[in-house]
Amino acid sequence: MPLYAPPTSSALDEETARAELYGVLSLLYYAAPCPELIAQLSAAATEAPAAGALLEEPWRVLVGMARTLPDGAIAQEFDALFGGIGKPEVYLYGSHFLSGFLNEKPLARLRTDLAALGLARDDAMSETEDHVACLCEVMRYLIAGDDVAVANLTRQREFFSQHLQPWVGRMCADIEQHPRARFYAALAGLTRAFMGVEAQGFDMLG
Repeated sequence: MPLYAPPTSSALDEETARAELYGVLSLLYYAAPCPELIAQLSAAATEAPAAGALLEEPWRVLVGMARTLPDGAIAQEFDALFGGIGKPEVYLYGSHFLSGFLNEKPLARLRTDLAALGLARDDAMSETEDHVACLCEVMRYLIAGDDVAVANLTRQREFFSQHLQPWVGRMCADIEQHPRARFYAALAGLTRAFMGVEAQGFDMLG
């Protein structure tokens, strides 16, 4: 998957860039990144085509972290923040932020909405559908999918406003405030900025 580059003025290029960034977020939140992904991220361009682009600075910070930290340190940080046995240091699940518990009503509502989109959890997937990586992957599909009855702006706005916007900012704050977060603090900063851009874009749709 090509790594995100800040969007140009072309609407088609902008949609491709949105889908790619959701894909990158999904990969980085789902598991500790492999050396190949870190190498790809480290080699990514850090300048936007237009000066002052909203995502240019958080993207530059993330790429800088990928270039600075050794692969092992990033994997260790992922495990320290999100892994381990029992309660993680930082939760990445919507149900936790929306209800205070895992596998609660928000997850049931999400599964209903996914079924309406014709989507279902892959049995090989280790996380529940309300994991932020899974939600980002759904957004990528709703942007880049071939089925225009599902992959359209109306569906994107509905899914985003119901299943990401209400809680993802609190998740980002938890990551950014954790004393061991470096690479993932940068990722949380990019996530927060991108979700803000997405929310503004959807608001403009009326």
